[in-house]
Amino acid sequence: MDILFENGTIRTLERNSPDAQALLVRNGRIAAVGGRTAVEDQTGIDVRRVDLAGRTLLPAFLDAHSHFTAVANQFLQVSLEGCTSWADMQDRIRDYIRRERIPAGQWVTAQGYDHNLLSERRHPDRLCLDAAAPDNPVVICHQSGHMGVFNTAALERLGVTAQTPAPAGGVIGRENGTLTGYMEENAFLEFQKRVPMRPLESFLAAYRKAQDLYASYGITTVQEGLLRRELVPLYQALLADGSLKLDVVAYGDPEGAEAARQAFPESVRQYHRRFKLGGYKMFLDGSPQGRTAWLRRPYQGEQEYRGYGTLTDAEVLDMVRRAGTDGMQLLAHCNGDAACAQYLAALDAAAREGVDLAALRPVMIHAQLLGRDQLPEVRRLGVIPSFFVAHVYHWGDVHLENLGPGRAEAISPAGSAAEKGIPFTFHQDAPVIRPDMLETVWCAVNRVTRQGRVLGREERVDVRTALEAVTVHAAYQYFEETDKGTLAPGKQADLVILDRDPLAVPQEELRDIRVLETWKDGVPIFCREA
Repeated sequence: MDILFENGTIRTLERNSPDAQALLVRNGRIAAVGGRTAVEDQTGIDVRRVDLAGRTLLPAFLDAHSHFTAVANQFLQVSLEGCTSWADMQDRIRDYIRRERIPAGQWVTAQGYDHNLLSERRHPDRLCLDAAAPDNPVVICHQSGHMGVFNTAALERLGVTAQTPAPAGGVIGRENGTLTGYMEENAFLEFQKRVPMRPLESFLAAYRKAQDLYASYGITTVQEGLLRRELVPLYQALLADGSLKLDVVAYGDPEGAEAARQAFPESVRQYHRRFKLGGYKMFLDGSPQGRTAWLRRPYQGEQEYRGYGTLTDAEVLDMVRRAGTDGMQLLAHCNGDAACAQYLAALDAAAREGVDLAALRPVMIHAQLLGRDQLPEVRRLGVIPSFFVAHVYHWGDVHLENLGPGRAEAISPAGSAAEKGIPFTFHQDAPVIRPDMLETVWCAVNRVTRQGRVLGREERVDVRTALEAVTVHAAYQYFEETDKGTLAPGKQADLVILDRDPLAVPQEELRDIRVLETWKDGVPIFCREA
């Protein structure tokens, strides 16, 4: 059956093509787009007409970086989002244990707290969590995903003692020789992955809920931003279940990527059952709001502390070489400008050795403090920065405290990148924040903090450029520009219907636009109830 969209605003986002009056879908792809009469003349006998009724049709959004399994996992955890004190967090954990009837001895996991928003202005400790759950091992994850806290029972289950050494690039919190329960970066990630997973059936249901969440924000392509070996059996079950309705692109650490290559040989760099192994992922530092991002100059108020890196220069170069040898794309988490410098130096060295960077399309994830002086090198090496630009709103005021006004105003330098002709993308790093693309577009265009301060006026971009970052350039980042990102004949019919036109509303109202419907391959997968 042909599907004809008409009577609304159709924004193709094709730079050299006008917007359209009608769009025709056939067999899951766009068959025609343009003037109403010309498109209607190409319809077959059996046609379903979709009356846009003045609403706006756009290409669906692509998630340039998030953690699909972690988004699913949040449906199986205690949410600490919005907590303002240690007592709030304790109440949430107690209520969860009581409501879900969690038996003594069973693990309890929680996520989403931000110490910057707590009245104590610091992370809780194991004793705080012991009081909330005296009979259960507990781990809570910071909203950034880079740090967290274990209670006493959890530390004992994991075999962590006061003598346990911290992995390189990580911290195990100690005070007067006693464990505090706090860990950050590689230490937290290492012990967090040893926490037992929930039953498979629970995870499959959570994956379905996660897909519904992404689709409700107009997203049809999502990312598994760190595929570890432990997650491969989950993906085997997920693909066998046949419940993927979104395209999922995975990037693994060396062990995870190798396990995925063995498990899904038909999914390497191409979709099979909506899953694709896109490449490799590495972490070079932490988070600026957690003061673990690696900076070229010390944090505000510090004499020497600049955060820290997580890999040596040799390890980073080896990873770039491996990506080149294997023909796999490489994503590097770089928040601080020192981490960005390390990545750029490794890419430059690899290029001089003969690695074809243009074929890899290397991505710099977050690029929060990527320096304006580093942008020429970004362009020369063909690096795609994927900015977490919503940081401006969610943590801009914290960055002012941690970095001072000069550096804080320059975070996510999208305006400067656009001036230099550098293609970039935007993301939300879900579940760090919800995968709300229209909020991200609003952030990029307005750059307003929670407290109402404009942060980095010169780094604002216009609405079309912001939309291209989550459609056109995101498709390019995934090597999918011939299939996704714009509304053009032959491309997949991945579509989103909005209640208003983002290119016509006042820019202050962008985040108030609602996603009404999301279509994947010409099939509606989300429809907002009236």
